Amino acid sequence: MYDIYFIEPGDTIESIANKVGTNIEVLENLNPGSSFAVGNQIVIPTMNRYFDMYTIEKGDTLYEIARRYNTDYNLLALLNGMNTADYIYPGVTILVPKRDVKYYLTKEGDTLLNVNRRLEANLNNLLRQNNNIYLKEGQLIVYKD
Repeated sequence: MYDIYFIEPGDTIESIANKVGTNIEVLENLNPGSSFAVGNQIVIPTMNRYFDMYTIEKGDTLYEIARRYNTDYNLLALLNGMNTADYIYPGVTILVPKRDVKYYLTKEGDTLLNVNRRLEANLNNLLRQNNNIYLKEGQLIVYKD
């Protein structure tokens, strides 16, 4: 999941990454072409309960990483602001879904009740774990029992 962060005086990309528990590469991937200037807003991950970090090694592919973490490589690309065909570079750290969290990418026509059924979730917990559910196509919804 993601939040919006407003850059404050004294912030650097490094200090923001440390503050939100991520690294510079993830922030740059989530905010391509963004200026990290005071007053601007950027997208930051909220990883604490829903994601782990993985540092790409030589020879890795998104498909292999996704298989290793038992997740869909389309989801892995989406979480990291990439396309599935993008080249990944060794040394870059990416978000990977935790094994005990369920993820759902909304489709046109979804309702809150059918998303809840697909995730086999407790509706109150689902709403609490997702700050805003708009049900627009392409929204990532997470659920942890």
